[in-house]
Amino acid sequence: MGTITTTDGTEIFYKDWGSGQPVVFSHGWPLSADDWDTQMLFFLLHGYRVIAHDRRGHGRSTQTSDGHDMDHYADDLGRADRPISTSGTQSMSGTPPAAAKLCTTSPGMVRAG
Repeated sequence: MGTITTTDGTEIFYKDWGSGQPVVFSHGWPLSADDWDTQMLFFLLHGYRVIAHDRRGHGRSTQTSDGHDMDHYADDLGRADRPISTSGTQSMSGTPPAAAKLCTTSPGMVRAG
C-alpha cells in the first residue's frame, strides 16, 4: 500500500500485492479499492500481481472539489504506471470510460485480451 502524488498535488492511495503479471482494478462511484478485495485475493492466489487504487475524492485519496471526470481519473491512473510499474498489465476491471481514456493516453499500459 502506498500513495502517488499527481501533478496537481492530489495523493492517490493504492494497494499493490504479489508479483507476476499485473491486473489493475479501477472502481466506479462511490466505491474504493477495498471493494475489489475478494477479486484481488482470487487473482493473487493464482499468481498475479494485483493493484487497486482509490480515485481522487474517494476512500483514502485526497478529497478534492474538482477533477472528477474521466480525463483526470485516467490521468491519475496513468501516472500510477511510473511509480508502481504496471507495464505488461493483463487486464483492467471496473470503469470502462476511464479504461478507454487510459488506452488513448497510455497505450502501453493496457492490453485487450
